[in-house]
Amino acid sequence: MKSWKIILGAALALAVIAGLYFMTQDSVPTVSSNHQASAGAGKERKVFKMGYMPVITNLAAPLLNHVSKDKGDIYFEALKFSSFAEMGSALRNGNIQAAFIIAPLSVVLRQQGVDAKVVMIGNRHESTLVAKKELNITKFEDLAGKKVAVPMRFSGHNLALLEEMDKRGMKGQLNIVELNPPDMPSAMAAGSMDAYFVGEPFAARSLVNGSATLVHHVEDLWPGFICNLVVVRQESIAQDPELMRQFVRGAARANLWAKSHQEQAAEIAAQYWSQKPDAAKLVFSSRTVVFDKFVPKQEEMQQIANLMVKHGLIEKNNIDGLVDDQFAASVKIEDVRELTDILQ
Repeated sequence: MKSWKIILGAALALAVIAGLYFMTQDSVPTVSSNHQASAGAGKERKVFKMGYMPVITNLAAPLLNHVSKDKGDIYFEALKFSSFAEMGSALRNGNIQAAFIIAPLSVVLRQQGVDAKVVMIGNRHESTLVAKKELNITKFEDLAGKKVAVPMRFSGHNLALLEEMDKRGMKGQLNIVELNPPDMPSAMAAGSMDAYFVGEPFAARSLVNGSATLVHHVEDLWPGFICNLVVVRQESIAQDPELMRQFVRGAARANLWAKSHQEQAAEIAAQYWSQKPDAAKLVFSSRTVVFDKFVPKQEEMQQIANLMVKHGLIEKNNIDGLVDDQFAASVKIEDVRELTDILQ
């Protein structure tokens, strides 16, 4: 028996990602390569549309939106999505120019024929595995026979659980299901699952309200874990490489600013997330979130692809052309003192 029970099989999951095109057409405005918006007095500004989820690893999106909204030649517009599948579809169809997506999904998009490029890593060490408090789960082995939610089949969280079960001789003992991250805290509180593994601050929300206990920080299971990364289409790079350079530079510097201005960053992000900032503040105060290792590496993405093959999520581990590190590698990380410095 397989080690997880996912509602959709691999083929169906790929079809869903493609099929969400029509849903995305309604929810996200169609954009083109020459994005412009009025800045008053007849002046036109470029608009760069970013898809993101309300998690700390995507923190750069709301910060870039906030700082560029009323100043500069470029408006970095952050569009919030409720699922990674929907965001992947939006990128595929050109409705957004950049997607802060879950890492293994970039491999799937590439193998589906999307000329996707990983240009930046969001951050590391910010995902958490939590369990319902009354179950008294204190270690991984206690999850045997329990229902555990992950953001999607093509997530590092799913891979980490599958790999950990292999290491501990527990293959097939966890019932892994898919659920969109924003729905996880309420679903566990309602009793529809026993535990969940997700990017922050969703796990922290359950810890803050006392309904969950900590089982593992992700770095305990997978040192250097990549939750989300930034994917763009090659045609966006080719059409305006300078705009892409400014985006990656701004995103990387936004994260570095957040690291030294944690409370202010949490307050700004909470406005975009439609959440209280307390959970994000807890993550910053209790965890060492790594923001400065943002340059994507071929070997790390290859490791993810290899694990996806090992656990039957994809058939081949080919990721030729997926990683483009030129923009992240050129980012200067010094002199990020004020929020406005991220655009300098």
